[in-house]
Amino acid sequence: MQAKPPRPPNILLILGDQHRADCVGVANRHAPPDVTVQPAALTPRLDRLGREGAVFTRAYTPAPVSAPARQALLSGRAPESFGALWNPNFIPTPTVKPEPGQHVAALRRAGYRSCLVGKWNSSMEHGPADFGFDCHIDPALHLQELARSHPDLEWTGGWLGETSPLTPEETAVGWGARQVERRLADFAGTQDPWFIRWDLAEPHLPCRPPACFMELFTDRELEPWAGFADPLEGKPYIQSQQLLNWELEEHWNDWDWWQPVVRRYLAVIAEIDAAVGRVLDVLEEIGQARDTLVIYSSDHGDLCGAHGMLDKHYVLYDDVTRVPLLLRWPAGVRGAVVRSEPVCSMFDIGATIIDACGLDGADPGLGESLLPLARGAEGGGRDAVVMAAHGQQFGLHTQRGLRTADWLYVWNLTDVDELYDCRRDPGQRENRIADPACAVILAALRKRLHKELRRRGDPFVGTPWTDRQLLDGRQVDMGLRPERSSSGLSGR
Repeated sequence: MQAKPPRPPNILLILGDQHRADCVGVANRHAPPDVTVQPAALTPRLDRLGREGAVFTRAYTPAPVSAPARQALLSGRAPESFGALWNPNFIPTPTVKPEPGQHVAALRRAGYRSCLVGKWNSSMEHGPADFGFDCHIDPALHLQELARSHPDLEWTGGWLGETSPLTPEETAVGWGARQVERRLADFAGTQDPWFIRWDLAEPHLPCRPPACFMELFTDRELEPWAGFADPLEGKPYIQSQQLLNWELEEHWNDWDWWQPVVRRYLAVIAEIDAAVGRVLDVLEEIGQARDTLVIYSSDHGDLCGAHGMLDKHYVLYDDVTRVPLLLRWPAGVRGAVVRSEPVCSMFDIGATIIDACGLDGADPGLGESLLPLARGAEGGGRDAVVMAAHGQQFGLHTQRGLRTADWLYVWNLTDVDELYDCRRDPGQRENRIADPACAVILAALRKRLHKELRRRGDPFVGTPWTDRQLLDGRQVDMGLRPERSSSGLSGR
C-alpha cells in the first residue's frame, strides 16, 4: 500500500506595525555588536517562540512604511519598482496588483483555507479576496463594537498616547486575538491546511496600553536608545525639520520627557506579547502546533524618541528598518537557532512560505527562503539588505540604503549621503560620509548598492545623472551651501 503523502504545514503569520527589533527579549540576548537592545522589553511569549524555533537578529524591512512593506510581502517585489512609494490613503500612488504567482494565490490553488485578520492598506483598488484570501476580518468591526459599548470613549493624548480605560479584551489587540482564535477553531474541524495572517495595527503610535500593562513599566527607569540625543550634525536637512514638524525641538535630548512615551510603547508590546501567547495556547489546544509554521515579524520599526524623532519617515536608521523575525516549525526546525546573517523580512517571509508548502507556480521574487538558515545550514543567505523610502506627510525625500553586518550607507538623492560604522556606532549618530578614512569602503558600498538597485528594477538608477551621483559621489560637500568659482560648484 502506497504511503500517504505528508500533509503540508499550516501557516500562522503575525505582523506587528512599528515593532522595533530591539524590543524582543530573546533577540536582544543574542544581539550582535552592530545592533542595539532595549533591556526593559517584556516579551516572554515571543521569547519562548524564538527559543523553540529560530531568531533572526539582523532582519530588515525593504521599506519602512506600512503599505509599501506589506506590498513587498504580497508580491516579493521591490515596492518602488511598481510605484508603491508610500501609504496610498495619504497620496494616491500605484499599488501591487494580484498575480497568480504570489504566495497567497498559490496557497489557494494548493487547497489552503485562508483568512486575513486585521488592517489592510496594501491597495485602494483591490481587496484581500482579490489576492486569494477566503475571508477578511476587518478591524472596522471592532470600532463599531467600541462605539456601542463605549459611546463616550475619548482620546486626549494625541500622537504621544495615553493609558487606555479599556480592558485587554476590549482593545484592538485583544479583539484581533479573539478573531484569530475563532478562525483556528473553525479550521481545526477540517482536513484542509490553512493560512492565517494577523496584521496588527500596534504598537504604531499613538500607544494606548491598558492599565494592567502600563503598570509593568510605570516605575521602571528606562535606558535611552543608543541613538538618543543625536545632534544630527552633518545629516540631511529633513531630519532636523522633522523635529520642528512634530514640535519636538525642545525635547530631542530630554530623556525624562521621552520616558513616558517609551513606557507606553513597551506596554503595548507587552500587550501584543500576551495576545500572541493566547493564540499559541489555542494552537496547542487544538492539537495543530506541530503542524504549523508560526512566523512573527513587523512591517518596520519606530523611532520612538531615537534621534529625537517620532514615527518612521525620512530616515533609514536601524530604529525603523530592523524588525523582529521569529520562526517556529517543530516538524522542520530544531529549537534555539540564532542567525545573524542579514535577511530581508518582507521578501523572505513569502519565499519561506512558498518553500515550506511546496507551492507550484509560485514566484518568490526577490525573496530567499529562511528554512535552510533556520535548520542550521552553514553558509548561504545574504550579506546585505537594500532598503528604500520616499518620505510622506512632510514632503517627498527619496532614499536608498544598504545595510551590511558592519555598515549602513544611505543614498539621499536630494541631500547629503550618510555612512555609519555600526560596530563602533550602533546608534548611528556619527555620519562619516566625508571621512577620508572611509573612502574605500564607501566606494565599495556605492557600487554594491547600484548593482542591487539595478537588479530590483529601481526607477532612479540607469540614468547618467543619478548614476554619476551614486557611483562617483558627486554631491555638494556635506549639504552645505557650495562655494562658487569660475569652474562652478565645489563638490566632493
